[in-house]
Amino acid sequence: MKLIEVSINGFRRLENVQIEFDEQETVFVGPNNSGKTSAAEVFRLFLKSGDFSIHDFSVSKVAQFDKFAQGEIEQKDLPSITLDLWFSLDPDTEFGRAGLLLPDAEQDYEKVGLRLRYMVADGTQLKEEYQKRLTPQSGSESKKSLSYYLSMPGTLKKHFVFTYYALERGSDEVIEHPLTPEEGKRVLRSLIRVEFVDAQRKIDDHENPGSTRLSNVFTRYYRRNLIQAEVADEANGIIDQHNDALTNHYANVFSELLGVIQGLGVPSVNDRKLRVTSALIPGMVLQSNANLTYYDEHRKHELPESYNGLGIKNLIYLAIQICEFHLNWMSTEDVRPLSLVIFIEEPEAHLHAQAQQTFITNAWKIINEASQRCNEEMMTPQLVITTHSSHILDTVDFEKVRYFRRCRCEGDDPGTKTLNASVVKDLQKFDPLKKTPTEKKGVKKKTVPKKNQKVIHSKNRNEDAKKTLDFLKRYLKLTHCDLFFADAVILVEGTVEKLLLPQMIDSEASGLNRRYLTVLEVGGAYAHRFASLLEFISVPYLVITDIDSVSPTDSRVACRADKKNAVTSNATLKYFFNCSSIKDLLLLKAQEQEILDCQCYVAFQRPSKVEGYANSKPMHGRTLEETFVYENIELFRKGSLSFINEELQQLGHEEEYETIYTAVRNSTFKKTEFALIVASTDIEWNTPKYIVDGLKWLEQKLHATDLNGKKDQEND
Repeated sequence: MKLIEVSINGFRRLENVQIEFDEQETVFVGPNNSGKTSAAEVFRLFLKSGDFSIHDFSVSKVAQFDKFAQGEIEQKDLPSITLDLWFSLDPDTEFGRAGLLLPDAEQDYEKVGLRLRYMVADGTQLKEEYQKRLTPQSGSESKKSLSYYLSMPGTLKKHFVFTYYALERGSDEVIEHPLTPEEGKRVLRSLIRVEFVDAQRKIDDHENPGSTRLSNVFTRYYRRNLIQAEVADEANGIIDQHNDALTNHYANVFSELLGVIQGLGVPSVNDRKLRVTSALIPGMVLQSNANLTYYDEHRKHELPESYNGLGIKNLIYLAIQICEFHLNWMSTEDVRPLSLVIFIEEPEAHLHAQAQQTFITNAWKIINEASQRCNEEMMTPQLVITTHSSHILDTVDFEKVRYFRRCRCEGDDPGTKTLNASVVKDLQKFDPLKKTPTEKKGVKKKTVPKKNQKVIHSKNRNEDAKKTLDFLKRYLKLTHCDLFFADAVILVEGTVEKLLLPQMIDSEASGLNRRYLTVLEVGGAYAHRFASLLEFISVPYLVITDIDSVSPTDSRVACRADKKNAVTSNATLKYFFNCSSIKDLLLLKAQEQEILDCQCYVAFQRPSKVEGYANSKPMHGRTLEETFVYENIELFRKGSLSFINEELQQLGHEEEYETIYTAVRNSTFKKTEFALIVASTDIEWNTPKYIVDGLKWLEQKLHATDLNGKKDQEND
């Protein structure tokens, strides 16, 4: 049996989300405070601790408690927290356990569902207790709200209960069939166990309260899972002799576990080996009888565990925890749960990039070897990993990624800036052709789209979905892309844009420095391939691309952008505007470069006003480098900046225009060298206007959902 799908309702920022689980590993990604940790925490609260607080209710629902106290709503409208669990079912072996969840025992089912709900037990009693406890003796109305009353220690537990329901999928909705608390708890325990490896693992070198020395972890693992050496009371007299015997004993029982850890490359082959030694102390034999040391076999020298780095400790800790949870589950004798889900939060802590990239592979190595040792090859858990590591994400199949994105609460006004809710996007449902930027009327020759008119994509939009998906997968792996952790994305042509962009942002849109941006170098031929993915995950994005003018009679021949009837060779511009004519592209107004439904702005070169010439004599660059020279021409004329052997001379508009165009087009022109010269100078220069417009748009777009003015709801 495997957990295949969950629905979460009313819990923190997860107002109403559905998450599908892979049968092996599922990876939660997304920006900070997007709900990843909450999606794991709801399992802990329902299946382990049960210790909910008023702050676990979605922030948009808390006011309902106060409305109830005022008599504005009934008890049935009070907030509750719900977790629906759907399991795959093997009818041959698992029908008995799930019998209570079967709508019809005469039929075969491939999955069964169980609903857990945390809700008010008795609304009348709740209101009476609230009024009795918080109403002033003077008889005046209480100034404290019902939600405040529920935040007081012990109050929530007093008035709330857990309820359980078997689920049946109807034609339009899920139908719930009540179970008694005893039935619900029993079937829940028999179907699933959850374990947690939390973030911020305390593995420091000191015995501070809350720290977790690895020696203690090994001791706990030994007590729970391995055959222990018998230590009689009379052994205290010969404790030193037993230390050697127990060290040998540990070498035997820990050999497989340490072998697995050693196989992870920690420590490396050039380092000392791990060894568990006995440290029996009379009177404390059962409290502390094992130390982890690092042993140099050549010199016969031992070092304590504090003499190794946090990265190695974290990896060892993860290995032990995963192995312990798995062995505990397999060794359960009394009604072993049919499934085990292990939540691992931010395993990348303290790990270098290579260790992050191999983490999931090594985790499965530990699991599979433990299963084989126990002759339980089919008994494997499901891993749920929350991460901010692009290195871990690189190793995961696209279909196993669940993307969490912040959004407004249900019913919020569109102008609301705070994003106190989240949605979850399942990348296995991503189809590059299923939903594209909204179909709009195209830019026809000699016509301009009306304001906010929608855009049709070029015929290339109907390219093969598999080809696009393969490209995205390869690109994201090759670039260690942090796309899924960003507030916004900027797609640029090449190295020059990427090198100069930080300074351009500092100068023109410094507010973007407070947001998490991903800058992808994709070129004009590939930027549009990201459109469907960025729309799917609803991330605003800015495309900075070149107009790439070419001859109207031969697309292989570049020409000046002001050439009569010139067209663009840029696939991105053709894609978004269904237009190749430079003249028609220039008829677009700034607001028409914003693809509203896609949250996208496409920036490209327009004619530049050049110092020394009238407005009627602009120069139109076909690339960033050319446009940069036109809009900073005085710096190049004076020699403060240079990209050709001699200084520019203002010999006339046409001569200077042609000189710059030819120099940039020349095969000897080195773009990266040009960018480094500009980036390293102390001289102030102007950011090309078309880029300024794009950056200002993105800054304003993110300002509309700015969280700095009001703190977002807690919990990632």
